[in-house]
Amino acid sequence: MPERTPLYDRHRALGARLVDFAGWEMPQQYTSVREEHAAVRGAAGLFDVSHMGRVGFRGTGVADYLQRLVTNDLSGVAAGHAQYNLICNPDGGVLDDLVVYRLPDGSWSAVVNASNREKDVAWMRAHAGGVEVVDRSQETALLALQGPRAEGLLAPLTTDVELAEIPYFGVAQGQVAGVTATISRTGYTGEDGFELVLPATDVGGVWDALLAAGAVPAGLAARDVCRLEAGLRLYGNDMDEATNPYQAGLGWTVKLDKGEFIGRQALARVRERGPDRVLVGLRCGERTIPRHGAAVSRGGERIGVVTSGTHSFFLGGGIGMASVTAGAAPPGTQLEIEGRGAAGSAEVVKLPFYRGSVKTAVSSAKPAG
Repeated sequence: MPERTPLYDRHRALGARLVDFAGWEMPQQYTSVREEHAAVRGAAGLFDVSHMGRVGFRGTGVADYLQRLVTNDLSGVAAGHAQYNLICNPDGGVLDDLVVYRLPDGSWSAVVNASNREKDVAWMRAHAGGVEVVDRSQETALLALQGPRAEGLLAPLTTDVELAEIPYFGVAQGQVAGVTATISRTGYTGEDGFELVLPATDVGGVWDALLAAGAVPAGLAARDVCRLEAGLRLYGNDMDEATNPYQAGLGWTVKLDKGEFIGRQALARVRERGPDRVLVGLRCGERTIPRHGAAVSRGGERIGVVTSGTHSFFLGGGIGMASVTAGAAPPGTQLEIEGRGAAGSAEVVKLPFYRGSVKTAVSSAKPAG
């Protein structure tokens, strides 16, 4: 039986179409994907993403432990800031992508993908040494308020913190609708917005207050369209344990000179010789939607496979990402995409497809689905 978030009854009351996602019964959509997508792009959409894992760390040496665990360099992350990161295995394959937070009090936490939570926690504990890894996923909930009006909508409900002073990937703590919350300026849509970690017992009141203030409930389908338009990767599609960061276009998260970390030696070899395959953006015709797993060819020769694809309402056609042979498909290259009937066509374009109201380059935004 799928797990349910604390907001399950509210989703049903709103008429959400519920689907199984990573073992959770989650809202795919409430009205239509188009309407919910438009709300995120034009105003503010509200997502329940409580299925994602929330992990805390306690004990001495937490910062050093995390430095050895992840690929990015946490040494410059000050209290009140967060960083997009990867966990790799010794062979350099991506175990997960995550956001690591250094809270205002100096403590550390992370948000990981729902499908990988148990695997991640086990991995973290296996490498923890004297650090205690605490899975807080059941006792907390996670909301994502995304869109150009997110700050204006959230501010009247917030006390003890000035939202305008929270930078991109900044973290603060305050009260939202009377509930203590960790507030980060992060998201997975390419728009400005906030993610709120709240006590599971109190999230319902905050959800209600945000909807009353004008937020539009949005499901995972709209979230996926938004993240793909913003060129953000999805674990299990665009990367996995058989994919290294350079193959996924995430080499910028790998800081080889920071010191030893899990996977460093393998990743140093990849960087030296270059990846054998790369991730590229696909812009398709109006009637072509690239499907996950579809073959990608150039001049009749297969060079790769579609990793993610959807119909973009903003761009009026299909978009996607594909893992292709390195050097075979520079921007401007015309490719053939395997379809259910006749093959479709696509042009290779630079990512992202869309830049929204987010305060900085969306290529540094996360992750987490």
